[in-house]
Amino acid sequence: MSNNKIGTEVQKLKTLLQFQEKAVVSRMLVRNSGGNVTLFAFDGNEGLSEHTAPFDALVIGIEGSAQIPIAGVIHTVGEGDALLMPAGVPHAVHPIDGFKMLLIMIKDESK
Repeated sequence: MSNNKIGTEVQKLKTLLQFQEKAVVSRMLVRNSGGNVTLFAFDGNEGLSEHTAPFDALVIGIEGSAQIPIAGVIHTVGEGDALLMPAGVPHAVHPIDGFKMLLIMIKDESK
């Protein structure tokens, strides 16, 4: 694999990124003009504070679980679950324990 991106061979998402104590770790797997795909590993006490993104983001739980508030509504995402975070809507990520997620951000080229 070059540039730290995923290759054309089958990969186990759980093993591509490891938890690090008191840290949020990320690894960009795909990046192009249409958006990007990033794998995140959150230590149990780490997360992302409330923010917005300029385009839609799809979260897919890989390991563990987290509470993800979107516009004040709390959603619990676990392994195998998916949740859409709409563009421009405030959201955050609060791991319940260690949490790994795949984040797929899709740019809307029509705007």
